[in-house]
Amino acid sequence: MMTSRFTDTLFQLVHSLEKAEKRNFKLYIKRSSSNEDLKIIELFDALDKLDEYDETLLLKKLSSIKKPQLSNTKVHLYKQLLASLRLLKSTDSIDMQLNEQLDYARILYNKGLYQQSLKILEKAKEIAREHYKYNFLTQVISWEKKIETLHITGSMQDKGTILASEAVEVNTRVDMVARMSNLALQLYSFYIKNGHARNEKDEVGVTTFFNKNMPENATIQTGFYERLYLYQSYCWYAFIRQDFLMYYRHAQKWNNIFNEQPLMIKVETGYYIKGLHNLLNAHFDLRNFRGFEITLKEFKEFAATPLANRHDNHRIQTFIYINSATINQHFMLGTFAEGLKLVPELEAKLKEYDLYLDNHRILVFNYKIANLYFGSGNYDKAVDYLQKIINDNIDLRIDLQCYSRLLHLMAHYELGNFEIIDSLVKSVYRYMAKMGNLTVVEEIMFKFLRNSFLQPRSKIKQELENFLYSIKTLEKNRFQTRTFAYLDIISWVESKVYQKPLSEIIENKYLNSKQRRYPNGIL
Repeated sequence: MMTSRFTDTLFQLVHSLEKAEKRNFKLYIKRSSSNEDLKIIELFDALDKLDEYDETLLLKKLSSIKKPQLSNTKVHLYKQLLASLRLLKSTDSIDMQLNEQLDYARILYNKGLYQQSLKILEKAKEIAREHYKYNFLTQVISWEKKIETLHITGSMQDKGTILASEAVEVNTRVDMVARMSNLALQLYSFYIKNGHARNEKDEVGVTTFFNKNMPENATIQTGFYERLYLYQSYCWYAFIRQDFLMYYRHAQKWNNIFNEQPLMIKVETGYYIKGLHNLLNAHFDLRNFRGFEITLKEFKEFAATPLANRHDNHRIQTFIYINSATINQHFMLGTFAEGLKLVPELEAKLKEYDLYLDNHRILVFNYKIANLYFGSGNYDKAVDYLQKIINDNIDLRIDLQCYSRLLHLMAHYELGNFEIIDSLVKSVYRYMAKMGNLTVVEEIMFKFLRNSFLQPRSKIKQELENFLYSIKTLEKNRFQTRTFAYLDIISWVESKVYQKPLSEIIENKYLNSKQRRYPNGIL
C-alpha cells in the first residue's frame, strides 16, 4: 500500500525529479527572480530535503513563507515545475510536439498571419497522420475549416470539399478507436477487479459484454490504434476466460504491429512494454519454455536501450514486468531457491519506487514472493508474505485474495500446525464461498485437509493418492481447474505422494517437456 508520506501531490512531484530536471527548474525560475519566485525556490529546496511530508517541520524550515501563504505558494510552485518540465521534455513526446505546433498556429492566426498559420497546420497534419494521431487531426482540421470559413486565403477552390471529406474520415476513425479502447479498458478493469472467470455464469456475462460492445467491422480495420485496441480486447477477453491459446495469438499480434511499424515503439512505448509483458504471460500459461526465453531476452535487451529509460514510467514498467517474468520463469523450472536470490534487490527497488507503484503491483509481487518461499520449503516466510495480502483490506484482485488464503492454509499444513487447520479450513472456505470463488478442486482440497490430520500415518499416502487422482481427472475442465492458474496444486500433491521436493517435481516436468519437444537436444 502506498505510504502516507507520499500523500501530498507537490511533495510527490518534487521527489520524482531527476538531478537534471531539478537543475533545469532552478535555471528556469531564476530568470524572472521576482519575490514570489524566490519564495518558491525556498519551498522547493525545503521539500526536496524532507524524507516525508510533514507540514509542521516544513514551516519551520521556511523563513519567508508563513502558514497562511503556504497553500498559494505550493500551487504556484506546482505550476512552475510543470512549466519547466514541459519545456525540458517537449521533444520527448510526439503529442507535446504536435500541441506546440498547434499553439504556434494559433499565435500566428491571432496575429492575422493566416497563410503562415495554415502552413504550420498542414505540416502538423502530415506528422499527425504519420503517427496515427486522429484526435489531434480533428483539432487541426477544425482550425483549418475556421480559417477558410472566416477569411479569404487564396487556397484552391475545392479546399472546403477536401476538408469536409477529411473531417468525416478522421471522425469515423476517432469513433472506432474510442469504442475499441473503451472495450479494452472495461475488460481489463474486470480482470483487475475479479481475475479469471469463476464459472460459466461469469464466462457468459463477459462473452455477452464482449460481443455487444465489439464494433461492427472492427476486425477488418487497418489503422494502428484500431488494431492495437482490437488485439488488447481479445487478449483480456481470452485471458479472463482462460483461453490461453487465444490469449497467446492476440498477444503475438499485439507485438507484431509494433514490429511492422517500429516508429510506433517510440510513440507508444508504454503499450509496447505492456505487449511484451502479455506475450511473456501467454508463453508462461502455455508452458512454452523456448518462446518465453526468446521474448524475455528481447525484453531485457529493450530495457537497456535509451528509449526504455527515457521516462520514469517506462523504466519502472520494464522493471516490474521483467522481474515478474523472471520469477515466473523460476516457477516454470522449479528453481525456487534460485528465485529467492532476487528478493532482496527486488524489495529494495520496490521501496525505491514506492512513490510510483500501485497497490495491485505490490499485491502481485507479495503473492509471487510467497510462492517462491513456499516452493523452496520455507513455509514460515511464505506465511509472512501471505499475511501482508490477507491483512491489507483492499478491494483488488478478489482471485488473489482467495488464493493467498488457500496458500496460507497449505503453508500451515506443511508446518504441521494441525491444531489450527480445522478453523483455517472453515475460515478460508467461508471466504471463498462468499466471493463466489469455490470450484470442485477447492472442495476436494478442503475435504482432504480437514480429514488428513485425523487419519493414521499409514493411511495418509492413500488419501493423497485419492486426492491426486480426483484433481487430475478435472485437469481439462477450465472452470473446475481455475485454481491451477494460481497454484500448482497437482505438483504439490505429487511431491507428497512421491515424497520428493516440489522443486524437483516441477523441474522433472520441465526436463520431460523439453525432451518431448526437442528429442535430439536441438533447441
